[in-house]
Order: sequence, then structure tokens, then C-alpha cells
Amino acid sequence: MVRYTEDALRDVIARYEASKDEALARRDAQLRAFHADGWRPVDLQRVTGYSRETIRQALHPEARRAANHSRRKTSAADLRPPEDYVPYGARKPYVVADTLDDLRGPTAGTVTLPRHLDWSGDPAYDLDRPARLAAMYKTVLNEASTVQDLRTWIDGEVLVRLWPQLWLPPRLRLLWERRFPELAATGAAAA
Repeated sequence: MVRYTEDALRDVIARYEASKDEALARRDAQLRAFHADGWRPVDLQRVTGYSRETIRQALHPEARRAANHSRRKTSAADLRPPEDYVPYGARKPYVVADTLDDLRGPTAGTVTLPRHLDWSGDPAYDLDRPARLAAMYKTVLNEASTVQDLRTWIDGEVLVRLWPQLWLPPRLRLLWERRFPELAATGAAAA
């Protein structure tokens, strides 16, 4: 196996960058010549397939320099969140019921969730369809802001039965399973 030095690698990159810059300069000069000959930017866009921004930067080299300068100023360090950042999933407030016996929500028919629980535009759920029942439980568990929301819309027995198939945020699942070990047991039994 041939071992290349770092200098050889840097040379390859430099040659590539130089040829890329030359090709870009030639292309931009030709596009400016077409524009000077009466072609509108929209026509250049249509024929070449280039984006509006690419055509703009080709016709106005100062725009490309400004965009490149701006791009260079943003480093990976600038894109990192602050040291004290806590992801939303770790700080979202979830509500957990006191007991499963208190949960006596509807188990059949069609229900319409209130806006504060489901703002999707289609808050109606046919609970006789298993997939819609599971979707409603997932929505309520994720969005409930009070224990009363849970009591109104969730049924304890149905929750235990559906628990293994509900797709929930890990922290929400953990909070419920800590309070109700029987939920964790149904999940383990299903796996």
C-alpha cells in the first residue's frame, strides 16, 4: 500500500479547488455574456436548470463573495447549542395519572378532542378502529396538561392493553412505567 503524505493530500485538494474556481469563473463569465446579450435571468434559469440564487451570484460576483464570506464566518462551534441547553424532550412537561382506576374515558364511538389536545385540523377519532384508538391515546398522553385531561379521555384498562404498541417519547414512557409497573410488565411481555 502506498502511503501519501499530508502535503500530497493538500496538493490534490488545492489542484481541485483551483480547477473548480476556474470552471466556475468561466461559467459565470459566459452567463454574464448571455445576460449582456439580452437573456433575462429567468430565461437563464429555465434553460440551465440553475437556481435563481446561482444565476444571481453568477451575474453579480459580489453577491457570491458576500455569501461565501458569510458562510465562512459560521463555524461548527457557532452551530452548537449553549452549554446549559436542555433538549425539548427532556424539559417538556408531561402529566401522569394518580391511579389507573381514575381513568374512565370513552372506549367506543367517535370522539372529538378539544383544541388544546389536538390542533391537527382533524381532532375526530373513531375509537372502534384500533389504529385511531391508539392514535388518540398517544395524542392525549403527549399533550395532556392536567390529570383531568387524562381522566376525561383515557380509560385505564384500554391503556394497559394498548401500552406495548403506543409510540411514545422515551421520557413520557418512563414516567408512566415508574408510576405504574404493570405498564412496564405488559411492554416486557409483548416484547
